[in-house]
Amino acid sequence: MTEAALKATAFIQKARPHFQPKLGLILGSGLNEIGKRLTDATILPYQEIPGFTQSTVQGHANALSLGELNGVPIVCLQGRVHYYEGFNSEAIKTYIRTLKLLGAESLLLTNAAGSLHQDIPAGSLMMITDHINFQGHNPLIGPNEEDFGPRFFGMEDAYDPALRNLLEVASKKVTVHLAQGVYASVLGPMFETPAEIRALRLLGADAVGMSTVPEVIVARHCGLRVAAVSAITNLGAGMSQEILSHEGTLYHAQQIAQDMEKLISAFVETLR
Repeated sequence: MTEAALKATAFIQKARPHFQPKLGLILGSGLNEIGKRLTDATILPYQEIPGFTQSTVQGHANALSLGELNGVPIVCLQGRVHYYEGFNSEAIKTYIRTLKLLGAESLLLTNAAGSLHQDIPAGSLMMITDHINFQGHNPLIGPNEEDFGPRFFGMEDAYDPALRNLLEVASKKVTVHLAQGVYASVLGPMFETPAEIRALRLLGADAVGMSTVPEVIVARHCGLRVAAVSAITNLGAGMSQEILSHEGTLYHAQQIAQDMEKLISAFVETLR
């Protein structure tokens, strides 16, 4: 097993003995407020957890929280690392495998993304049904760690159909519109060109971002069930007059956060 994940798990379990989460939750850019809704929470800064890497990106709180949401025990990662920051796959694998070792059965990921369609405008939420990996990298390259999963495994149900159904049920309960689509993950850190947006759309993508897919790959390798929701913060380059920026991403993510909170809260209720 990954030594870093084992050390991180031991540290977390010492800080919060006998706590076994049912769900892991990863919060993307500008969505940290959701983590503050956990009750009876234990908050551990990443810098204190052995083997955990701090994100350098504005809008990521760099803290792990253990607590309950609607009576369901949850471990929440408020922030993630990205390849464009210069980190390697070990940082991502440590995050996800620690959630697995803590006892999580499922993982819900969120991110901020750009839409490739006018009918999924900024301010929307989009449930990811599948992905296309354009990052040019895979976190499982290298020796396989059999303690976590097999060398080769399928990704046909990368986004668990049953969890996706529960997200749909939750969205209807709280009357939050939930679009569905394919997420293209690119390396970044720059936003795409208009030509790249047109190409991604032709290849079947509905939204684009710079994260999530490496985490999904590691999660599926170690047997975690996965669901994911994008907060659509902008239209892709060339689709509007907006000048794309990370500040804009954070601003729009904060505007969407309330709907994301309602959706996640209702989704968690279905897991009880």
